[in-house]
Amino acid sequence: MLIVIPVDRADATQAKVVPLLSAGTWALVDFDGGRVQSVSFHGQRPVSGEVWIDFIILANKFENYMPFMEEGMMVLCVREEETIEEIMEAFKFKELDEVGF
Repeated sequence: MLIVIPVDRADATQAKVVPLLSAGTWALVDFDGGRVQSVSFHGQRPVSGEVWIDFIILANKFENYMPFMEEGMMVLCVREEETIEEIMEAFKFKELDEVGF
């Protein structure tokens, strides 16, 4: 499954989730079999029509999430996690909050 996260830099070990308005880089995480298979970085948000994106993970629940839901993505937000590694660990154990439900 593909997961997109707005981050502050294109570095898989140091990138931190940021609010949508601050996102200069987007991490596209391929998560399969209970682990991260790959992480790629993009200057613009990957469009759901080009590849099917299952989830977007936001910095907080007050972001504008409706466009993502309209594209068919499930929207989650972090609690205290910051890095991609922390976020994906929380995702694996269903410790992220659902937005819009």
